[in-house]
Amino acid sequence: MITEQLVNPRSIVVIGGSNDIQKPGGKVLKNLIDGKFRGDLYVTNLKESEVQGIRSYQDPSELPEVDLAIIAIAARFIPETVDILARQKNTKAFIILSAGFSEESPEGNILEEKIVETINSIDGSLIGPNCIGVLTPEYHGVFTKPIPKLDLYGCDFISGSGATACFIMETGIPKGLPFARVFSVGNSAHMGIEDILKYMDETFIPGKSPKVKLLYIENMDRPDLLLKHASSLIRKGCKIAAIKAGTSEAGSRAASSHTGALASSDVVVDALFNKAGIIRCYGREELIAVASIFMNKPLGGNNMAIISNAGGPAVMLTDILSNGGLNIPTLKGIKANELLDKLLPGSSVANPIDFLATGTAEQLGIIIDYIDNYFDEIDGMAIIFGTPGLSEISDVYEVLDQKIKTAKKPIFPILPSILTAKDEIDTFISKGYVIFSDEVEFGKALVKVHQSPQPAPEKTQLPEIDLDKIRKVINEADEGYLSPKETHSLLEASGIPIIREEIAVSPDEAILKAEKLGFPVVMKVIGPIHKSDIDGVKLNVKDIKTVRTNFDKLIKIPDATAVLIQPMFSGIELFTGVKFEPKFGHLIMCGLGGIFIEVVKDVRAGLSPISIKEALEMIRELNGYKIIKGLRGRAGINEQKFAEIITRVSALVKAAPEIVEMDINPLIGKGNKIVAVDARININKNN
Repeated sequence: MITEQLVNPRSIVVIGGSNDIQKPGGKVLKNLIDGKFRGDLYVTNLKESEVQGIRSYQDPSELPEVDLAIIAIAARFIPETVDILARQKNTKAFIILSAGFSEESPEGNILEEKIVETINSIDGSLIGPNCIGVLTPEYHGVFTKPIPKLDLYGCDFISGSGATACFIMETGIPKGLPFARVFSVGNSAHMGIEDILKYMDETFIPGKSPKVKLLYIENMDRPDLLLKHASSLIRKGCKIAAIKAGTSEAGSRAASSHTGALASSDVVVDALFNKAGIIRCYGREELIAVASIFMNKPLGGNNMAIISNAGGPAVMLTDILSNGGLNIPTLKGIKANELLDKLLPGSSVANPIDFLATGTAEQLGIIIDYIDNYFDEIDGMAIIFGTPGLSEISDVYEVLDQKIKTAKKPIFPILPSILTAKDEIDTFISKGYVIFSDEVEFGKALVKVHQSPQPAPEKTQLPEIDLDKIRKVINEADEGYLSPKETHSLLEASGIPIIREEIAVSPDEAILKAEKLGFPVVMKVIGPIHKSDIDGVKLNVKDIKTVRTNFDKLIKIPDATAVLIQPMFSGIELFTGVKFEPKFGHLIMCGLGGIFIEVVKDVRAGLSPISIKEALEMIRELNGYKIIKGLRGRAGINEQKFAEIITRVSALVKAAPEIVEMDINPLIGKGNKIVAVDARININKNN
């Protein structure tokens, strides 16, 4: 838990404080002094009586009571020091900067566990170890740079990596992005990103707390906690963007080498972020661009005006926004003609609006006023303004300052002349503005924000299913892959439509069953898992002779126990399934079946429980969605019914969490009829 002493300490001690500001213990003390910490500040140093003008205690046991300890000594000495502070000095909060713990060796892990045990015994808080510290308006408890001007209307930033936190701030500060608080959690021995986010959620005060949260994540130990509090914050009006690194095997190895982080599947990370409403980013520049969009007025619709004094950047931005689903409507009519008359010859107002390299600040102001007041179809403006350095342009930035303050529509300033107009841009940023220096990065970020998902409802309404029947099947089944009969029973109890089927153990029985179902039929081997890989499926069987021939072939396949017979039913092949992900829960998947899943891998996934709304969003995000809708005279399927089947799969795994893997492939869809043709379910009762 996060204690008051961590976020608002009345006193701080730097254990291992130094006069050498090139050492962590020296630099963190200097940062605390320079940051004008208002409480009592103490230092311990075995060899000094005074450090940076502050009395130094040579033994922690000599200290007075102190709220927060920032520790920068060798790892092997820290457990004893923490014990003294916790039990004798009423210290309730600790930030351990030092490395040499679980990220380094088993011995270091033992030290880490001992520290956590002590802090738990007093209901205290620990940040770290192996971190850069905590940066808040109350105190600058970090040993690094940069230290931005902290503004509670800026971004809260939580990072699993200290160096990455510094680099992300280095990226954002020159663009004017303000920061509120920065937490570097390091090894997350006691509290991780989820705990900090939980605290921010539980203490959020509308109008007072920072509304933008940025995350750099390497380890998601409690994704359920992250999901709960991220989605709660977003429902309260916050915006969250995050980088999740370490999703590949090599990336996990790299993360583990310095924080002990474990990989999470890229698919499950996407599913979690989508469910929470978090915007996923893949690098520092993208994260900062998305955060900068957050800091502007929200875009209320899909239509943008691009205003530029250079043609090329406007064209590139038009491409990015158009390809991302935003519109750049052509401006025409009386007001468009009026506007054109006020600009220099050769200008264009078609949108993008090009007012030429020789355009003036006055003309820019006129363009903005016309777009803001006379073109209701436009929802926001992107203004690209650069200069070759031939003339004074400070008046342009004054116009931007005035118009951003007064315009009803959001204005996004893209100012690429970061060298040629450095002084003017710095002055503009100093007035509290966030800028973009690259039109393509801006465009990508705007598209991503505009398309960002809303968090799923707190409570998901799942369809009613036969819970008693499901539990009976699961309780009586052996572990591993269920038999066709057991699988059929689970689907039936879940309300998932199933094609009629019969099982035969002899050629004569196969003929009788085929005649009962009616030709043509499909014959499938029972026993082997991957039937199509071993020629274990025979389609469009039309007569008795072929039934007998196919039965003889199928039953001779290794591990075959019987043959399944179904009516031949054609339509659009669909897929839905389940994969259990440790810590995350059940991942529900859907897509086009057959070759589309085997070759194209056109699949979308979401974390269970899945609502109808989420299921429909998954379906509509498929690359092959046009096939589902109907394409080139070929009838589509009822996507609402497909979505309902997906929610019934979600209800099934809630009732039977022992299911670790499930494939319904294919589901065959034809108009309003969708039926499961083949399915397999794998259970693990220790799950």
